[in-house]
Amino acid sequence: MKIAIVGAGAIGAFLGAKLALSGEDVYLIARGAHLQAMQTHGVQVKSPEGDFEAHPNATDDYESVGPVDFVFLTVKAHSLTEIAPQIAPLLGPETAVVSAQNGIPWWYFHSHGGPFDGTAIESVDPGGVVAQAIDPSRIIGCIIYPSTVIVQPGVIEHIEGNRFSIGELDGTSSDRCKTLAAALIGAGLKAPIRSRIRHDLWVKLLGNVVFNPMSALTGATLEEMATHPESSAIARAVMAEADEVAVALGIRLPLTIDQRMDGARKVGVHKTSMLQDLESGRPMELESVVGVVIELGEKLGLPMPHTRTLYSCTRLLSQVRAN
Repeated sequence: MKIAIVGAGAIGAFLGAKLALSGEDVYLIARGAHLQAMQTHGVQVKSPEGDFEAHPNATDDYESVGPVDFVFLTVKAHSLTEIAPQIAPLLGPETAVVSAQNGIPWWYFHSHGGPFDGTAIESVDPGGVVAQAIDPSRIIGCIIYPSTVIVQPGVIEHIEGNRFSIGELDGTSSDRCKTLAAALIGAGLKAPIRSRIRHDLWVKLLGNVVFNPMSALTGATLEEMATHPESSAIARAVMAEADEVAVALGIRLPLTIDQRMDGARKVGVHKTSMLQDLESGRPMELESVVGVVIELGEKLGLPMPHTRTLYSCTRLLSQVRAN
């Protein structure tokens, strides 16, 4: 099976290496020193499950790859408006696009049903650029759980996790999902096919919506934010506001705020992805993780004062760092 992974950074290179070792025809699309290292030395993965090395194809030329069976989009959400129009050479008549961004994705209301069916979300797809470039019928939703980092170009540290939950937007268990799951499982990964992929998105988002921006503002770890009296009170308030949005959209989460806070505490001394991006000078995924929740709250008539405050301060931080 021919698979392209667009934005083959830490997660994408890890995924591509696993798939390549299992015999899939993998093309990593990347750029810069990381691309050059992968072209020269392959992908080296350091993992608690055992170190390994793989040599998938690596390029920055979409045309040279041509149509594939599956395209994984592992770029950050804010990069999609630039990347989406470039992937056309990868798309054949039956190509599925696996959307693996954090937060609420641009396709959220496609095949959603109800009063918001087909609604565009401006915060994650300004001007509808992504929706114009990628037919939503191609999309398979994906939630990434592994934690990985690039320790040097071409070298990935796999910290933990191996689950890639996938699901059709209409909740069906399609042949293409079964084919994709089989490939991922064959590569030694977990790939449950979920009938309610949006539900799973919200479960992950409930923590990210508060801990990501709060960590960027404070530099604190998950354990520190979950146990500090004042910050934990703010975290609970933001989670309650996000949960209210989810409930209004028909999502009832299977865990309480207390359970989510306790889970963050147990993770311990861990830096969120947003804090890591800030410290590395990379743009933060603020809109897809926080701004989008506020936009949805506005559509539902919910004020969300705590979330707005956290978002506004983090957005200002981003602008100050950029100057």
